[in-house]
Amino acid sequence: MAAVVQNVVTSGTFELDGGSWAVDNNVWLIGDDTEVLVIDAAHDAEAIADVVGDRKLVAIVSTHAHNDHVNAAPALAERTGAPILLHREDRVLWDLTHPGRAPDGELTDGQTLTVAGTELRVLHTPGHAPGAVCLYAPELGVLFTGDTLFHGGPGATGRSYSDYPTIVKSIHDKLFALPDGTEVRTGHGESTTIGAEKAASTGWD
Repeated sequence: MAAVVQNVVTSGTFELDGGSWAVDNNVWLIGDDTEVLVIDAAHDAEAIADVVGDRKLVAIVSTHAHNDHVNAAPALAERTGAPILLHREDRVLWDLTHPGRAPDGELTDGQTLTVAGTELRVLHTPGHAPGAVCLYAPELGVLFTGDTLFHGGPGATGRSYSDYPTIVKSIHDKLFALPDGTEVRTGHGESTTIGAEKAASTGWD
């Protein structure tokens, strides 16, 4: 069986800078019948584990460390034995949610993760968060963007540790270099394509 992409939507709150907002998060799973990788363990470890089933969970990858993307990661790791991976520049945000519990490994720009024979390339795309990353699966023609790029434009940059010029540069330099037909699977909301977002980006700057 070739690797396939699965989606679980979980609900909870995003909390930062003293505010709290209700959110629905996309949790993405990539794998086959025997092993799987989870991107952004949000809100509900049990719901995610139910989709993992009896497959080996090779890693829990965090696109960034805002609480709504990592709050279920330790519970899912404890349940499955899978390592939690995060870019080191997002440790400052991780520690706001999980003080005293470090991630198990670091993500680096250009790193390759493999699951079910499918490669995922790590792209460091700061802006929404300093250690934000996207994961590109060229064989699948799919890009997982977390909160860096959405249907309709860049992720939010109005709160601590974020910066608008930086996220725009990340998207232009790293993401818009990918094929236009690349499917964009986002951290919240509907999917899009690189070509659609590139065409709509003229007013960003």
